[in-house]
Amino acid sequence: MLLICSIAVMGFIQMYLAMGYFLEENGYALRATIDNAILAMNEVEHDKKAAHETFSEAAKAAEFAGLTADDIRRGITLTARAAGKSILVSDAYGNVVLAIPDDYQNTRVPMRVCDAAFSRGEYDEIGTLGGIFKSRYYIAGKPIVDNSGRLRGFVFAGASADSLTTYLGNLFSTFILSAGLMLMVSSVLSIVLTNRMTTPLRRITHAAKRFGSGDFTARVPEEGDDELAQLAETFNTMAASLEKIDQSRRSFMGNIAHELRTPMTTIKGFIDGMLDGTIPPESRDHYLEIVSEESGRLTRLIKNMLDITKLEAGEYKVNASTYDIWESITSVVFGAEQRLEANHIKIAGFAPTKTLVVADQDLVHQVLYNLTDNAIKFCNPGGEIRYSVTQTKDEVTIGVRNTGAGISPDALPFVFDRFYKEDKSRGLNTTGSGLGLHICKVLINLSGGKIRVESKEGEYCEFLFTLPAAPPASPIKSGKLKES
Repeated sequence: MLLICSIAVMGFIQMYLAMGYFLEENGYALRATIDNAILAMNEVEHDKKAAHETFSEAAKAAEFAGLTADDIRRGITLTARAAGKSILVSDAYGNVVLAIPDDYQNTRVPMRVCDAAFSRGEYDEIGTLGGIFKSRYYIAGKPIVDNSGRLRGFVFAGASADSLTTYLGNLFSTFILSAGLMLMVSSVLSIVLTNRMTTPLRRITHAAKRFGSGDFTARVPEEGDDELAQLAETFNTMAASLEKIDQSRRSFMGNIAHELRTPMTTIKGFIDGMLDGTIPPESRDHYLEIVSEESGRLTRLIKNMLDITKLEAGEYKVNASTYDIWESITSVVFGAEQRLEANHIKIAGFAPTKTLVVADQDLVHQVLYNLTDNAIKFCNPGGEIRYSVTQTKDEVTIGVRNTGAGISPDALPFVFDRFYKEDKSRGLNTTGSGLGLHICKVLINLSGGKIRVESKEGEYCEFLFTLPAAPPASPIKSGKLKES
């Protein structure tokens, strides 16, 4: 509709301008014809004056404005024929004394027209010149004034207006043909371009509907490099993130169910065995210890899950302060002394040297506890756990390394994922919930550091994390020291 309206407005403007140009050209041609006719009469007058003595009194009586009708006719007939126009010559009162062609002879031009031509010096209109012409004409006129300023008559020239109708008809036909062709081409281009623009949007809409129905594998083809292609790329990125989140949620729910079911099944089985007499009284203490261990495992699992929920929800406020990192290491090592001795594990690298960091001491203690607990679990009997602290300008790197089987290269990228265990069986003999290392990662991120793992299968595994180093203390000026 907008395209049709635009073409209609353009056609109206074109027709208006063309008609104005046509009228201007015809007006110019009519005025040129009048000027030529007046010039022809002046030449005849000049010839007549040269041979004035030969004119008879009868001829003088028939003069119009100093010229005879025959003199004027001879002067303007060629002009009228050459221009293809109708020419009328009237006296000062509008009486037509000469007309080319003769059909308009002995007619009278209205005085209002004569007055207008005399007052303005020229006259133009589209009409019938007071009914002289039988149809509409382009009409122009000028007064004839002698050298003394006396009005001698008027010259009017006219051209049929039918030529305008023909001209506008041809122009309109040409415009309709051009507009139709342009409209057809524009329609085809509009359909192609609109389809090109709407197809990606339809694809995105379809993919969004699939998302709404729970299908997170839906993707949109990325074609081109325009805004729609960027939208498709953004949509696919969002889709991949949502799919990953959905997979993580499914895995999380499955892992929770599995981790909760294992100790609950163990506890229920042993208690039922004691109640129905399957387990003899003399063995109850042993199985009660197992039930206690599984209950503790269940308690730790629930606590870790609550800790993760609070940490990831941003409910925990970090209380960073400057303190010696070796305080946390020493506290963790002394707390694990009995387990270390029971497994005949040696401690190496334990050489406390004051190293200041800016962090939340409670969070760092939890990280070191989890890493040490993990190292003890997977260290070979009689093996070694080594601690290292390295300081650079802006950060301090803490390492906890244990000998043992290590971690396979395929498992390294996933060790910090929730509920990840390299042992997929998750049996009763596999200790831990798979949440400890994930908690370490979250805590270190909150502390403004990073954590990574290095391992060589069959030899060792080492976890390293960084913390912001405390800025150096400002030196005390000697003058102030003396004053104190």
